[in-house]
Amino acid sequence: MTAALHDDLPPSGEWTTDDLDALPDDGRRRELLDGVLLVPPSPTAAHQTIAMRLMVALEAECPDEYEVTQGVEVRINRTRSFIPDVLVITAPAAERRPARYEPHEVVLAVEIVSPTSRSIDRVLKPALYAQAGIPYYWRIETDPAGLVVHTHRIDPVHEVYTETGRWTKFVDTGEPFPVNLSVARLTPRYL
Repeated sequence: MTAALHDDLPPSGEWTTDDLDALPDDGRRRELLDGVLLVPPSPTAAHQTIAMRLMVALEAECPDEYEVTQGVEVRINRTRSFIPDVLVITAPAAERRPARYEPHEVVLAVEIVSPTSRSIDRVLKPALYAQAGIPYYWRIETDPAGLVVHTHRIDPVHEVYTETGRWTKFVDTGEPFPVNLSVARLTPRYL
């Protein structure tokens, strides 16, 4: 491990997943975008509450062939690696108890939009998740009127997501498994 890696300075050339593996486990969330290291700020309490409540709600309805988790890395390739806020993965992937998943093991990736992640969560990550073949993508937006959950399904031919719903009261979808949950149940007391 080089001194440059300790300081989050780029190694010669582009960052790779090998460089991520060489970094200390210091609690920072690090993602890679085409060899560029992204270090987003720590999530807010409201963000974490939404993630936790969504995870619990999905887990309650999750069939045995899937598992729900949060904040685990998805390695798209050697220079792209993201950490969705909440994930639904296949049971065989969960049984491995990995530190990271491959895109084909992820059934649903969920991002909770923060002020510092708007463009990445609305445009960039959905494009790259779809290109990687992740079948479903949800985006949760916070609004003064409450939460809005946007659900998407991949068009595998064009490798893009199409919106399947914009939910403000209840998320009622059959994808990736039957889900019927109250958006109010996900909403923090102090949004």
